[in-house]
Amino acid sequence: MEYSHEMIVCIVNAGFSDLVMDTAKEYGAGGGTVLYARGTAPIEAETFFKIAIQPEKEMVMILVERELRDDILHALYKHVGLATGGQGIAFSLPVDSVVGLAPRAKEQESKT
Repeated sequence: MEYSHEMIVCIVNAGFSDLVMDTAKEYGAGGGTVLYARGTAPIEAETFFKIAIQPEKEMVMILVERELRDDILHALYKHVGLATGGQGIAFSLPVDSVVGLAPRAKEQESKT
């Protein structure tokens, strides 16, 4: 089964959720939801990845059309990935049904 939407989840250090949303919107996302979280990575992860683990995190959930997913994930990697101050990771999950979203502008125009 092929799904039409994906949920992109991006977990970044506190203070970087606006950059996540700005980046995603630049590539077609309409908006997202920010949850405040706390990281629990063991000290071994800090040593292995040679990064400082900041416990305060922000998790951004962004629902997008499937065809936008790869461009948004690549842009997030560049702007807030592990090699940046955001030290973020991002992944996507398929969404099998969606209600409550307004149709995209080009879809509305084709219906008139």
